[in-house]
Amino acid sequence: MSPEDPQETQPLLRSPGARAPGGRRVFLATFAAALGPLSFGFALGYSSPAIPSLRRTAPPALRLGDTAASWFGAVVTLGAAAGGVLGGWLLDRAGRKLSLLLCTVPFVTGFAVITAARDVWMLLGGRLLTGLACGVASLVAPVYISEIAYPAVRGLLGSCVQLMVVTGILLAYVAGWVLEWRWLAVLGCVPPTLMLLLMCYMPETPRFLLTQHQYQEAMAALRFLWGSEEGWEEPPVGAEHQGFQLAMLRRPGVHKPLIIGICLMVFQQLSGVNAIMFYANTIFEEAKFKVLQ
Repeated sequence: MSPEDPQETQPLLRSPGARAPGGRRVFLATFAAALGPLSFGFALGYSSPAIPSLRRTAPPALRLGDTAASWFGAVVTLGAAAGGVLGGWLLDRAGRKLSLLLCTVPFVTGFAVITAARDVWMLLGGRLLTGLACGVASLVAPVYISEIAYPAVRGLLGSCVQLMVVTGILLAYVAGWVLEWRWLAVLGCVPPTLMLLLMCYMPETPRFLLTQHQYQEAMAALRFLWGSEEGWEEPPVGAEHQGFQLAMLRRPGVHKPLIIGICLMVFQQLSGVNAIMFYANTIFEEAKFKVLQ
């Protein structure tokens, strides 16, 4: 934030001196949206227990060789890359809530295709669909949560996104001990289905509603999420039309965090953590690690 940008200091909906909201439904809405990152994590971790299971129990047409197993783990990232682009397009056109609802479709469809797979191509197609959903969910869920949370809990609720991702990975690993690959895929349908049901009863974010000039709906969303609209006011005229322009990159408050964020993401990807995450079971098996009975 820089001194020459006074409107950046304007709160979205809060007037000076207003009391902090205390609504509890915002936590329910956050949980509903965070089921997307949970599904994302489960899809990432699915290949680790599924690949050894496919090699042990699958019929001949589904047995994975080394090349097919590599693609089975990695193809989800191709879908996620496309999903990130699609999610950015959906955010501004369909809204945050509808985007989350739509991403449940490739999640459930992808795991259903894997469950019903008759050949390797169906397995890869199912993984590609779940990857597409991962890309959308990883982009839309943080935006939805940040826009519905009031300042006092925004940091707490925002941290739920990464927490739910790693919880989903852990769930896939733990469930993989007792479930073979088909039933593990059935379990993968549960979080997105629950998200679909819960999100149907959650409101759109007030910020997006304001950009659509739906002021009454925005106030209704505030009452639902925060308990009351008392002490809160509409943003300054024109504030809802603030958009990104390349000239903004000249500001240190914009380009420095952007560069830091990009460098962190590049380091994360080049660290090789995804390979370990996708093939953890196989890596430990080939390293001769065994669970003591």
